[in-house]
Amino acid sequence: QVELEESGGGSVRSGGSLRLSCVASGDVWKTNWMGWFRQAPGKEREGVARISRLGIREYAPSVQGRFTISRDNVKNTVDLQMNNLTPEDTSMYYCASGQQTSGFDGFNDWGQGTQVTVSS
Repeated sequence: QVELEESGGGSVRSGGSLRLSCVASGDVWKTNWMGWFRQAPGKEREGVARISRLGIREYAPSVQGRFTISRDNVKNTVDLQMNNLTPEDTSMYYCASGQQTSGFDGFNDWGQGTQVTVSS
């Protein structure tokens, strides 16, 4: 099992930036893919960004060009740099990992989440 712990959430004004971080421990050999998801109250969880161990990246259209995902395979961390935030980005953000994924499906392990709130 992979344990994931997020940090870096908070409150910002529209147009601001935040950086989320996630550190993996345990069976880190299972973290071929790591990703960030978000879920707002009353909405379904959605994939935001994912990155493979080799650095292949995929972004949701809603964040493309504003968010950047990166990972450090030595430190077993994955970060999400979020720029030009809007109130629509307000959500609980979750770090996740998986061995074999198809798009944003197939992630098996999840962190507890960190809240991001963007005010107008």
